[in-house]
Amino acid sequence: MLPADYHTHNYLCRHAEGTLAEYAQNAILNGVAEIGFSDHSPMPQDGYDDWRMLLSQLPEYLSMAEEAKAKFPDFPIRVGLEVDYLPEQEDWIRDLAQRYPWDYLIGSVHYLGSWDIDNPAKIQIWHQSDVNEVWKRYFEVLTRAAASGLFNIIGHADLPKKFNFRPTCDCTTSYRAFLKAAAKTQTAIEINTAGWDKDCHEAYPGMEILRLAYLEGVPLTFGSDSHAPVHVGKYFDKAILLAKQAGYTHSVRFCRRKATSHELPE
Repeated sequence: MLPADYHTHNYLCRHAEGTLAEYAQNAILNGVAEIGFSDHSPMPQDGYDDWRMLLSQLPEYLSMAEEAKAKFPDFPIRVGLEVDYLPEQEDWIRDLAQRYPWDYLIGSVHYLGSWDIDNPAKIQIWHQSDVNEVWKRYFEVLTRAAASGLFNIIGHADLPKKFNFRPTCDCTTSYRAFLKAAAKTQTAIEINTAGWDKDCHEAYPGMEILRLAYLEGVPLTFGSDSHAPVHVGKYFDKAILLAKQAGYTHSVRFCRRKATSHELPE
């Protein structure tokens, strides 16, 4: 049995496909122990970008989740959101957290200012930027996200490598500051397997960060970041091996935002 897959999207975000019931069905077929829904959360006002659900669609999202639970009553289904951490939006994140009895919230940093750094339509900005400075700024914001205590999981912790723009400087100090903040708030990081299909050709985060995370006592989850039901649990065998190589023997699962520890499968 594969670990829980807590990072999935669906058609509401406008760049994925499938209903929540279809994701649950594929989780069962693919041998995943538990499925979690975590579509991109709405913003207070629509139009912030074109890759998240509208605020008016939040009830539809929750209704779909309840339908999936009803269709597969014997299969563990958790409901969450992937929430963009923007320092000026902390009050909105707290508002979202009160709108439903979520099982978990994933905090992700996609934006540095107005630039969504993983957007392929804006890759030219990378070519015009100091890559080392982007990584430094990114981890400063990610550290604030981890320290905030607003989230249960931090998503794709080294996202800036998506298009294979990598730092030439030593980022260990930045990594450690982030991981110490996560350890202090007991915020997990995920092994996000989608990176294996990106230009970086490796999971988020890489081994350097994973080893440091283990040493700092940061909890671990797994996520496929799937944008189609068929991808649920994709590359999880590789991810389990990666986790064990980093020193991990357990991952965590969430229910009503409370963590439980589970031994990694053979």
